[in-house]
Amino acid sequence: MTYLIIIFGLLIVAAGLVILIKPEALFGLLRDNSDTLFLHIVAVAVRLILGILLVSESEASRYPVIIEILGWLSMIAAVVLAVIGRNNFKRLMSWALSLFKPYGRVGGALASLFGAFIVYAFV
Repeated sequence: MTYLIIIFGLLIVAAGLVILIKPEALFGLLRDNSDTLFLHIVAVAVRLILGILLVSESEASRYPVIIEILGWLSMIAAVVLAVIGRNNFKRLMSWALSLFKPYGRVGGALASLFGAFIVYAFV
């Protein structure tokens, strides 16, 4: 199971690097698909799966309390995204994309650092 968490961490690092190098590549993809049901489902599912993995494997990490907290936060985010409904999800995506457009590179750097932390915690 820890391998799955490491893979998630590496994917977060990769997404962060893409945003850091060329933010419009990922933001454009999200903007083009922000109104699709698929993106909403993926947003909920990824957070839920990552949260469950982090909580269940937190004791195997270097920072069990922090990892468990991150896992619970991820699961709470999944539930909130599932409960808010499609229209509010679309509005949230629109708001987030407009907010992060000027700060895309900073967000990419932070995402890369977060992913690296997840990987480091389980290696």
